[in-house]
Amino acid sequence: MNEGTATHERMDPATEVFVAHRNLLFTVAYEMLGSAADAEDVLQETWLRWTGVELDAVRDRRAFLVRITTREALTRLRTLRRRKESYTGPWLPEPLLTAPDVAEDVELADSVSMAMLLVLETLAPTERAVFVLREVFDLGYDEIAGAVGKTPAAVRQIAHRARNHVTARRPRGNPSPAEARDALDAFRQAVETGDVRRLLDVLAPDVVLLTDGGGVVRAALAPVVGADRVTGVLGRLTARATLQPVQINGQPGLRIRLTGEADSVLAVRIDNGRITGLYAVRNPEKLARIDLETPVSR
Repeated sequence: MNEGTATHERMDPATEVFVAHRNLLFTVAYEMLGSAADAEDVLQETWLRWTGVELDAVRDRRAFLVRITTREALTRLRTLRRRKESYTGPWLPEPLLTAPDVAEDVELADSVSMAMLLVLETLAPTERAVFVLREVFDLGYDEIAGAVGKTPAAVRQIAHRARNHVTARRPRGNPSPAEARDALDAFRQAVETGDVRRLLDVLAPDVVLLTDGGGVVRAALAPVVGADRVTGVLGRLTARATLQPVQINGQPGLRIRLTGEADSVLAVRIDNGRITGLYAVRNPEKLARIDLETPVSR
């Protein structure tokens, strides 16, 4: 490639900055929204606003992009909350098929896990934004204040309140990747072989199964609670299901096929070596992207 061609193909400065921070911006938007499709829409809006900015006037370009993304995500989050109120059955975040190395960043893997995203759903929009920016990405209070339109003092109070709220509801144990894989392997083998006793051994007595069909495909319209009831539901999969291990939202998960056809993605919550939460996403709209690996990064 000659020098003229290289210069022609080189990105302009605004595009270069945006691409350099794109993974960060996507993760901020996804953790605020729980939807990869909506996060991509937020990034598109961020890009459109970014192209209208005078680049030389921006001192901290990363902070500026995070501020645009956060404000766009907050606007969309309020719309999504109204949409979820009329959702058919349990609502679950859109699953991400993540690269194995995401799990090496324990803090990030925990923050995008299905269990944590459901905890974040219990926060008010501004609380969620502050928590994500402060606890996950370690942004300063002044920087967050600019993103959410509050004073730094107010952001400190919101951060404290959100942290206490999340701490009281987050998973009790934080299993290592090896422990999570072991529990999931035992679960998979028990389901595929129909071994009820082994399944009861790996499920916590108060395990909860949530299935998200979105009113499009068949799914339980209420949580299924208790090891016996969950085992009864899972027993119907035996002999018809193929469970493929995958990395979902930074954690070991399963892709389920029934009689060869893609059916659902299953994420789990593990506390003290036993499965306490099962999250089955069956809504086809939420599975459309699952074959596209979506990197998440700081």
